[in-house]
Amino acid sequence: DPPASLRGAGRRLWRLIVLATFTAAAAFMAGFLWFVASVPTEEVTIDRPADGIVVLTGGAWRIADALELLAAGRGKRLLISGVHPTTSSSELARLSPAYGRWMACCVDLGHAAVNTTGNAIETKQWVTDRGFRSVIVVTSNYHMPRTMAELRRRMPDVALVPFPVVTDKMRSEAWWSSPPTAKLLFSEYLKYIVAQVRFRVGAASAAASVSGRRAA
Repeated sequence: DPPASLRGAGRRLWRLIVLATFTAAAAFMAGFLWFVASVPTEEVTIDRPADGIVVLTGGAWRIADALELLAAGRGKRLLISGVHPTTSSSELARLSPAYGRWMACCVDLGHAAVNTTGNAIETKQWVTDRGFRSVIVVTSNYHMPRTMAELRRRMPDVALVPFPVVTDKMRSEAWWSSPPTAKLLFSEYLKYIVAQVRFRVGAASAAASVSGRRAA
């Protein structure tokens, strides 16, 4: 048998592992609850216009809401980011006949983005090309925290105004009472964590690179 000192050390190590696991799980769940609390449950009213409007494709009502904001004069131009490569302005105009006038004059299509990171890159290029200093951001409410994080990382000097699109289901039902909604929020929380880790790793790598150049 191992000596008493080794058995005691083993028990202490096991207790530390259990405590660390419990602490990590508690922090993870607390983070999830914070994330859920940060997801808007009501749409907002945009009183002041911005230079531009960007909408990320992926939700049924996102483009319609963005076009409504454009028609109301809340932005000079609208970028629809993440449009399928084969989709044209005329096709989108047929889907939104009430906004044909604005589709013809004031809407730009971004075909390059295939994910939220791509949306942010595409939006930054559009904002830079247009010389805009403020942008209204239209996307689904559950997607807004990650979208804003991606955009702020790339455009820290641009004023970003969130316009969350909230479905009737998410407005009327508590998230914990709907397994599909809970699954959607949990999945988005995991993606948000991955994005934050990526930001921090990127920032640390950039700082290390700068320090290395200075030392050289």
